[in-house]
Amino acid sequence: MHADIDRVAVLGAGNMGHGITEVVAMAGYDAVMCDIDEEIVSEGYGDIEWSLGKLAEQGSLDDAPEEILGRIETTTDLEAAVSEADLVIEAAPEQMEIKKDVFTDLDRFAPEGATLASNTSSLSITGIASATDRPDRVVGTHFFNPAVRMDLVEVIYGAETTDETAEIAHGFVKSLDKTPIYVRKDVNGFVVNSVLGPFTSEPAWMVSNEEATIREADAAMTSRGYPMGPFELGDLTGIDIGYHVRKEAGTSIPPLVEGKVEAGELGRKTGKGYYDYEDGDGPDYEPGQGKGFDTLRVEACIVNEAAKLIGNDVATPEAIDTGMRLGTGFPEGPCRRADRMGLDTVLDKLDDLSEETGESRYEPAEYLRDLVSEGRTGEEAGRGFFEYDGDRDPESTGE
Repeated sequence: MHADIDRVAVLGAGNMGHGITEVVAMAGYDAVMCDIDEEIVSEGYGDIEWSLGKLAEQGSLDDAPEEILGRIETTTDLEAAVSEADLVIEAAPEQMEIKKDVFTDLDRFAPEGATLASNTSSLSITGIASATDRPDRVVGTHFFNPAVRMDLVEVIYGAETTDETAEIAHGFVKSLDKTPIYVRKDVNGFVVNSVLGPFTSEPAWMVSNEEATIREADAAMTSRGYPMGPFELGDLTGIDIGYHVRKEAGTSIPPLVEGKVEAGELGRKTGKGYYDYEDGDGPDYEPGQGKGFDTLRVEACIVNEAAKLIGNDVATPEAIDTGMRLGTGFPEGPCRRADRMGLDTVLDKLDDLSEETGESRYEPAEYLRDLVSEGRTGEEAGRGFFEYDGDRDPESTGE
């Protein structure tokens, strides 16, 4: 338990809200779950009951389900929910105006010393905090779905978030037996979604430009140890999700992606996406199909995004690698993998792509150039994103 926190209010009883409430109560905190509609609250509470029952069957709980449920109150009255809370976690729908409305109310009703957190996965913490007169007390806590199972939480600074506020959130997350990583600046996509972006977008550009096929890309990337191919992942999460994230960020969208969204072929949820789930077998690529696919092109773009974040003091290499392993199932972090590959190899690939295409997405991060120019080219050199000891194990850089 965190020394500064006894009572936690979770605003939202949907998938994320009830999942976070369950995790908080499992960790021993008194929790109140609030939503605007009694039916939504009741459904959320029922989902918690069901989940705790399953966890008890698996022997995964320290306390009896009844004891954990006894720590959870429910309400539709926001003022009552937050009036005595030490920490408030907002898990409202992912729309800025809704979140600002919630934080306007929080500013009125939450205790002066409370920490106010948003579970947003993509919206600006600075923008959300602007709805309050205490932006220094506002922080992002991005839990991953499902919150009960996923170990990672991104702790995100807004422009005015104090170190004290971020440290409270970081310590609280650890008390939940989760792994927090600091995102020290309020950048679009935070850490995990920023670094993951090229994993799906670059293969989509390659297929759009007839340089590869969907099955070649998926077969090749899974052969590199990723848990699923980029197109298989797009179908699972929803092609429209990635489309809207790119649109919101102002980044160009591959024609293949645009075409799928326009056709309403959004993946598993519509029965058809990059693969056919109604009349076909879904992802039907074979391991040997990816032999000619340029995996270095995709991985170099991933590493470049990581280097931009490090150079901009958004996150450490260790935080990025932890985030990508726990948040996306990457077999190893992109910084560690890049050190194995050689940062000079990555930089040469980006320079070649930039020269060939003129596309800005291949412009190497200044930090990556600096590392290579300093001879910090990776594991073989003894220094890259990480420092290496005699056994070639990376030394911890800390958070």
